[in-house]
Amino acid sequence: MALNGIDVSSWQSGIDPAGMPADFIIAKATQGTGYVSPACAPQVDGALAAGRMAGVYHYIDGSGAQAEARYFVDQVRGWLHRVVLAVDWESGSNGAWGDVGYLDAVVAEIIRLTGVKPLVYASASVYGQIAQVGQTHDCGLWVTQYASMGSTGYQDSPWNEGAYGCAMRQYSSNGRLPGYDGPLDLDKFYGSREDWLAYAASDGSQQPPAPSVTVPIPPSVDISGGDSYTVQPGDTLSEIAERYGTSWQHLAQINNIADANRIFPGQVLRIDSAAPASQTSRGSYTVQPGDTLSAIAAQFGTTVGALASANDIANPDLIYPDQAIIVSGRPNGGGDNVYTVKSGDTLSAIAQALGTSVDHLAQTNGISDPDLIYPGQAINY
Repeated sequence: MALNGIDVSSWQSGIDPAGMPADFIIAKATQGTGYVSPACAPQVDGALAAGRMAGVYHYIDGSGAQAEARYFVDQVRGWLHRVVLAVDWESGSNGAWGDVGYLDAVVAEIIRLTGVKPLVYASASVYGQIAQVGQTHDCGLWVTQYASMGSTGYQDSPWNEGAYGCAMRQYSSNGRLPGYDGPLDLDKFYGSREDWLAYAASDGSQQPPAPSVTVPIPPSVDISGGDSYTVQPGDTLSEIAERYGTSWQHLAQINNIADANRIFPGQVLRIDSAAPASQTSRGSYTVQPGDTLSAIAAQFGTTVGALASANDIANPDLIYPDQAIIVSGRPNGGGDNVYTVKSGDTLSAIAQALGTSVDHLAQTNGISDPDLIYPGQAINY
């Protein structure tokens, strides 16, 4: 048994939940400790009124684990035990990215405040991170991985289905469904309506155990005759390769890794720097399996925001093998100086301190909403 649905945010503020062919609709509710999606209430209330199942999610930004959890719960309290809760763990605008302990703390606080175990959403490239948290708190996982950016309707068997244990799968951000004239995130929930309501704890009780999540045991590798590295939570093969001055392809080859997107905490990798790291050609870089935009930014001495702006990337967590990324120069004439956002900063205050304008900083750094900047974010000026 499986259900088809969509997840939405303020980008789909005009959507009519009653007119959508969806079993469930999950809406972005909050981000950090200061943002509430103005579209959330109409989307959730509309879904419930239309007899759809509903959910709400919080986008983690690293502004304080317990504070984020409390902010989220306070905003969605009126829907508790009627809708599924979820947390969104991505690298973009997230000062805590890579810190699994932070993610764990957010989830633990939500459970303490509500008695409800949230789904944990992240890219398949960091499956090991969310699997660790899922095992600790008995939470279901919501994994995103796309075969391509081509438009599609609902799929019975999404690409790479079954490669990892999860409660739900997001398999497209370019879904096309009757009732809405625009791209949609498409999701498949592995369960029934009753299972969905159990995740929501619709009767106010603690939820039943989530689907079993097992991190695969990697094959043994002969590491004699060279250095070794033990994979840590949040690692990617491309980041490890960059650290040791080699390429992800070479590490995959010498470690018998069939899928470069699947390495696991505790896995021991043989390190041999004989092969050079991937190089640019004419100011561009071709994305390899396992790459992240943050790793590419670090490799070329720039920022995620700069690369996203220069390449019109709406979601920094969604890049694809063989995608060409412009890496030469600074986007929109940005300078060589970087300011790191601190807690309490505003873009207008930063602009005044640096002797520039809010519009210039927003354009240079690909900031669509000048009121939303985050501690740890790098601002080019």
